[in-house]
Amino acid sequence: MKRKATAVWKGNLKEGKGTLSTESGVLDATQYSFKTRFEDGKGTNPEELIGAAHSGCFSMQLSAFLAEEGFTADKLETKSEITFENGEISKSHLILEATVPDIEKDKFEELVKKAKENCPVSKLLKTEITVSSTLI
Repeated sequence: MKRKATAVWKGNLKEGKGTLSTESGVLDATQYSFKTRFEDGKGTNPEELIGAAHSGCFSMQLSAFLAEEGFTADKLETKSEITFENGEISKSHLILEATVPDIEKDKFEELVKKAKENCPVSKLLKTEITVSSTLI
């Protein structure tokens, strides 16, 4: 399986602008720029897209590990915080709020850790990855 995305950038770093598009069409010439990345502007940026990818991948991986153990989540809501400092992405922190009927807290935490370590996006990122979780 291969997934495709395209970035088009025009101009220099500060005044230039670009668009991002994905094969699925979910992103279709979506705007990004210096302002959307480093200041406050309308559009997206690489860090929030990495955050979305990481939280989505982690949630799916946790769902799979739960199913392997006979559990089905009513809801897995994962937020992400991507830290960009000194010119690099230095941390991805996942914040999970989960509703999983009949699971013991220890088993849940074991599967959360396993998902953090094994989701494909976690494996891709060469940075500190942390998770805080709440089982409802």
